Amino acid sequence: MDIKLKRRTRKLLTVVLSLALAGTLAACGASPAPPQAPNQGKLVDPPKAESGTQQGAAQAKRTTYPLKVKDATGKEFVFEKAPERIASTSPSETEMLFALGLGDKVVGVSDFCDYPAEAKSKPKLGSITKPNEEALIGAGADLTLTGVSMKTQTVEKLRELKINLFQVQPKKIDDVLTNLLLMGEIFDRQAEAEKLVNQMKADRQKVTDAVKGLKPEEKKKVLIEFSPGWTVGSGEFLSELIETAGGINVYASEKGYVQLSEEKVIAENPKVILYPNNLIDDKSKKTLDQLIRERSGWEKIDAVKEGKLAGIDKDTTSRPGPRITEGLKEIAKGIYPELVK
Repeated sequence: MDIKLKRRTRKLLTVVLSLALAGTLAACGASPAPPQAPNQGKLVDPPKAESGTQQGAAQAKRTTYPLKVKDATGKEFVFEKAPERIASTSPSETEMLFALGLGDKVVGVSDFCDYPAEAKSKPKLGSITKPNEEALIGAGADLTLTGVSMKTQTVEKLRELKINLFQVQPKKIDDVLTNLLLMGEIFDRQAEAEKLVNQMKADRQKVTDAVKGLKPEEKKKVLIEFSPGWTVGSGEFLSELIETAGGINVYASEKGYVQLSEEKVIAENPKVILYPNNLIDDKSKKTLDQLIRERSGWEKIDAVKEGKLAGIDKDTTSRPGPRITEGLKEIAKGIYPELVK
């Protein structure tokens, strides 16, 4: 009996030791949870993917809150978490929200927000420059985005009404890319933002590669008439699009948005004139390209004489949002159809 008892005791000790060892190994192999310390917009490193899997793509880096950032007006915002209810008074920023997969969180858009199609069904908040104050308050948004069209006075007035207004003021393609990454950080959509920005950079690179072989004397002088009687000078993204596409903006010597001087255009003699497709002039009810062709003295301009009027999509070329590099490609094709496909 003593021998049998000793054998049973040894077996029992073996089982206990095995279980204890298994528990110790499991504890050593577990990764500790990262500390939830606040930061100033720093990002948490993504988990490393296992070899041969797509785990890394699924577990992209995430925003750590509280997040402290400033908008284009210098106002500081502290986000304790990603905003859940978002409003937008600008088509460009509305497009950004949907491009980042935030459409279900959008509770209101401007009357002019029409892309993507889902944006049309969202509650309307009024104009781009002066939205409806009651509609904005009623939307109950955690954060409202606005863009370049809203004046400082209007921004300040809306903030006095306790509307949490975040303004961006992109002047260049790089500003648009930066804003997209910032939105990705604020709303914890960094993977989506980075993917989109990388695609936009690739689109831009295709255009610059296509026109990089142009000699200075081969670059074409370009006029863009984005609205009847109006063009753009330097310091605005439309002018940058022309230059990035290898063209020379005939109004680059002036700043901002400029009213056309017909005499100046005739003297500059652009080789290409860009205009928005299907844009109807309110007064004459004619299309913009019709107006251009019928102007007195313009028949002497090379672009008119040689039929080098190129229609472009007004939305992709005029909205500094996620489709701006599509607009760049449109402009490049309009100037150099033989180089940009």
